[in-house]
Parts: sequence; C-alpha cells; structure tokens
Amino acid sequence: MDELTLLRQGPVVPVIQISDPALAVDLAHALADGGIRVLEVTLRTKAALAAIRLIRDQVPGVIIGAGTLRNRAHVEAAVDAGAMFGISPGFTPELLAAVRALELPFIPGIATPSEAMHAHDEGFFIQKLFPADAIGGIQLLKALASPLPELRFCPTGGIHAGNAASYLALPNVLAVGGSWLTPEEAIAAQDWPRITALANEARMLAPLS
Repeated sequence: MDELTLLRQGPVVPVIQISDPALAVDLAHALADGGIRVLEVTLRTKAALAAIRLIRDQVPGVIIGAGTLRNRAHVEAAVDAGAMFGISPGFTPELLAAVRALELPFIPGIATPSEAMHAHDEGFFIQKLFPADAIGGIQLLKALASPLPELRFCPTGGIHAGNAASYLALPNVLAVGGSWLTPEEAIAAQDWPRITALANEARMLAPLS
C-alpha cells in the first residue's frame, strides 16, 4: 500500500503512545470499532514495538504503522515488528536509505518550503507537516499550496477535535494526525467505549476517500 492509498483510508491517523503492550490489542479494536483503521504507534516508549507486533498479529483489518522513526535502527526494528508504514518528524539520508532498502511506505516530516522541496525531489509527494500548529498550521499550508501544488500533507502537532476539520477542509491536506483519540487516562483506565466514541467522531470529520 502506497502513502496516498494509506492516508485515503480515513481523515485522522491517531498518534498512539502506549506504555503497556498488554493494552494494545484492545486499544486497536476500540479504534477500529469507531471506524479508524490506520494507526500510528509512536516509538517513544519501550512498549511500542511489542504493541505494533501484537496489533499486526491480532487485529485484522487494521493498518498499523510506526511513528517517530529517526534512524536506520528504528526502521529495521519497526519492519521486524510488522509495521506496514513509517512516519517521521523529519527526514535524513540514513532514514531514506533504510526505508528504500526495506521498501517501507514512508511519510517524511517537513517544516519549511525548502524541506518540502527536498523531500519531493527524493520522491515523496505525501509529507507530514510537523509541528503543524507551532509553525503556522493552516496559514502555512495555504501558502504552500500555490508554489507546491503537487504536494499533499498530513499535518500533525497541535491538531485536536476543535481544529481538525479546518485542516481537513484544505485541498492539500489528505489527513491529520493527532493524539486526542487516545488520551493517556482513557488507555490507563481501559475506557474503550470512550476511545471508540472519539474515533467515531473523528471519522465523521471528513468523508472517506
């Protein structure tokens, strides 16, 4: 599955930070029950790789990816765990070489027009704008649309239920990433109905492509 097909699965990619892999399968089911199929588990915790592996093995129909990829070792570990795609807050020659060698669908992070142009030169026209809200958000995306009309974005960072629809209304935005679908306290309390409700609300922010 390429990056374009991936992000067309739904309007929101939940950015999941999980500390207990034993909760990963129930969490993924809760999101899927709310209509969210593309999940990003960020490699910010020691439990992340185990969580990816469990979700890949036990939750059919979910497209599980690894976020916060920063180097070759992260890419190799993510692929070994069963990640179906990767996302990074940036991009480096080491990262690009690794994702190409392992044929991992990949969305590089950019924060400036020059970085967006560089990533496009490397063959990536689907990009993650990060940290979106802090660097101009909607206004920056509008400004990028004219000189870089072929690029499409998944803005992440500062996206929440109150502003996601405004981002998704932009023609160069395919999807948004955000952590509001998986609040830490809801995961800790195993409040799966709450997470399913949040997922269902997010799914309705934009029509599925």
